[in-house]
Amino acid sequence: MGRLNVRSVTFMFIVAFFIWSSLNVEVCNARRGKHWRQHGTTSSVSLYKKKGKSHGSNNHHKSGGKPKPKYASPPPSTPISPPSKGYDNVPSTNIFDVTNFGAVGDGKTDDTKAFQAAWAAACKVEDSTMIVPSKYIFLVGPISFSGPYCQHNIVFQLDGTIIAPTDAKSWGSGIMQWLEFTKLVGITVKGSGVIDGRGSVWWLDTPYDDPLDDELKLIIPLNKTLLRHPPTPLNSSLSGKMPSIKPTALRFYGSFNVTVTGITIQNSQQCHLKFDNCIGVLVNNITVSSPGDSPNTDGIHLQNSKDALIRSSNIACGDDCVSIQTGCTNVYVRNINCGPGHGISIGSLGKDNTKACVSNITVKDVIMQNTMNGVRIKTWQGGSGSVQGVFFSNIQMNEVQLPIVIDQFYCDKSRCKNQTAAVALSDINYAGIKGTYTVKPVHLACSDSMPCQDVTMMNIQLKPIQERYHMYDPFCWQSFGELYTPTQPPIECLQVGKPTSNKIQADHDQC
Repeated sequence: MGRLNVRSVTFMFIVAFFIWSSLNVEVCNARRGKHWRQHGTTSSVSLYKKKGKSHGSNNHHKSGGKPKPKYASPPPSTPISPPSKGYDNVPSTNIFDVTNFGAVGDGKTDDTKAFQAAWAAACKVEDSTMIVPSKYIFLVGPISFSGPYCQHNIVFQLDGTIIAPTDAKSWGSGIMQWLEFTKLVGITVKGSGVIDGRGSVWWLDTPYDDPLDDELKLIIPLNKTLLRHPPTPLNSSLSGKMPSIKPTALRFYGSFNVTVTGITIQNSQQCHLKFDNCIGVLVNNITVSSPGDSPNTDGIHLQNSKDALIRSSNIACGDDCVSIQTGCTNVYVRNINCGPGHGISIGSLGKDNTKACVSNITVKDVIMQNTMNGVRIKTWQGGSGSVQGVFFSNIQMNEVQLPIVIDQFYCDKSRCKNQTAAVALSDINYAGIKGTYTVKPVHLACSDSMPCQDVTMMNIQLKPIQERYHMYDPFCWQSFGELYTPTQPPIECLQVGKPTSNKIQADHDQC
């Protein structure tokens, strides 16, 4: 019996040892295996749920429960990729490089389809970045980066160079835009790259009846030869005659919260950068560069857009550095270097008896260098509507032909019909306009039936520099307002007060 007891005890001890060993192995395996991986998965799911909540709040989900994560969590065995460096910590899953979609970037191969494919992929992902990498030159034909079903906050990262085709075949019978972004929310075009329209082949084909700046009529050289010398139309030996319709290089249409920063746009076929029907526009630190004699190459053009800030940019072109058209309100232009070019203009407005409405425009801290005009408002006879609440301040004029211009008889063709209706101008303010002029310091030509009202001037200091043009004294016609300080030269032609008789606009003509 004792022997049995010893055997029993020994057996029980051996069994207990195996059980204890088995438990230890399981615990050890658990620590190294299943339970550790489960913990990792839980962290990943939690991270993605947080992102999902963020996206949900941005998209304004209407459901009562918590929004579902936009992206499914990765399987336990799949590591989460680290964010890609150099693109604001954008996850690699949100980056779409055009070279990964077949773009060659040798400046000769047509990369249009590759850009379309990259955009189609980026369009589906919120906060995505489409990359045009540096050290490549991409030949791209007319293309539209379109919504409205694209996700929000897409970045078009431009660090390389995009060039336009110069053969007539690529443009068909004529296209209004070359690179276009339409119906997007939170679209950003940024980088250190270049958009090159290679417009010289278009400029050479400019027909004689292309519109010319009407202020040329005020600039008479001393030798009395007219300045109206449009380029002689020449067919490019490489491409054949280009279409008569010239495209804008970069256009945004029907978009919200648009940002353009850092890039260079040069040698556009016509206008360089245009915003149509946009709300919330920021243009910052861009460069526009085209020859001063390139026809109709406006720098930045705004139409039917509001809440726009254009700042800290250098613009050299063959037309208006900034052009503000009908339908614009709350536009702020600051810290711009303009020249060569035709200055900063509101208009032209009211062409073909149309109604124009422009309000709350501020232009300040601007340097004009060898421009035709400085700050200008131009309207056609026969128009309706109004321009009001305009402030031009702290503008440095360096050898500007016509620093201050209001022209309500604008006509960019050979002959225009006299009409009594006009766009009404009021609350137009000039302060701190200083520097030098070469033709006429002030030209205020307002409508007979709708005189300019509340035109104010303060600290106007403009000195003449005799160059190769006839020089003139300040001119005013039907212009009413007030001089708050003495001016140089004296602007005695501005009538103090308000007009004694003024045509009242019909209700349908008012803004």
